[in-house]
Amino acid sequence: MLTVRFERLGLTPGDLVLDAGAGFGRHAYEVARRGGRIVALDYADDEVRTTRATFAAMMQAGEIQRDSYVGVMRGDATRLPFDDATFDRVITSEVLEHIQDDVSAIAELARVLRPGGTFACTVPSWWPEKINWKLSDEYHAPKSVGGHVRIYSRTELEAKLRAAGLDVRGHHHAHALHSPYWWLKCAVGPRRDDHPLVNNYKKFLEWDIVKQPRSIRAVERVLSPVMGKSLIVYAVKRPAPARRSEPVRELVNA
Repeated sequence: MLTVRFERLGLTPGDLVLDAGAGFGRHAYEVARRGGRIVALDYADDEVRTTRATFAAMMQAGEIQRDSYVGVMRGDATRLPFDDATFDRVITSEVLEHIQDDVSAIAELARVLRPGGTFACTVPSWWPEKINWKLSDEYHAPKSVGGHVRIYSRTELEAKLRAAGLDVRGHHHAHALHSPYWWLKCAVGPRRDDHPLVNNYKKFLEWDIVKQPRSIRAVERVLSPVMGKSLIVYAVKRPAPARRSEPVRELVNA
């Protein structure tokens, strides 16, 4: 299940792409399938191991070219181990809402993106997320260790991207049918795995992801602008300002 629209990211074969906070690799795999060269980074060791193993299996099965896989590594988004302007594209999906110092993380993600490179960022949408927070304190920090620490408005997120040197080029919402699942889950308790209503809705979502029926896709397209679980913002890094050269001073003989 993809959240980022790759046609808006502008990915072309051979592009070097960073997926920061890759999780179990859903966007990273798609980058490789489309011929991009992917670096997947995550803070969680188990997710790094699983994603690395999945990439190995994909290469062995011939699903992706070996030169599309650059690496999977553990790292901190607020202190990225890359030089300035390393990547052609940067993706970070459902990550910033977990980071206390999101301003430093955004600055780092912008730093490693080349001027003119594209950036795609996804976070939970404001009002569906607000309902989750009201329904359960166990859904978010501090009760949920590693949980969400803030609720973004689009205005706040776009302002932080601009402050980091990124020009916002558009946005959309996605995954409308996932919002009711999380409302149900928060209503019964996010840590409960035995509630039949929640489990049945989860089975419906899994069926939808696998089968992708046209009727459900149509409903999703209609509802996503209103109740999409995720907000996706696209941006481009501004060119570096030209350095002003010192004026040449002519020596005049007295």
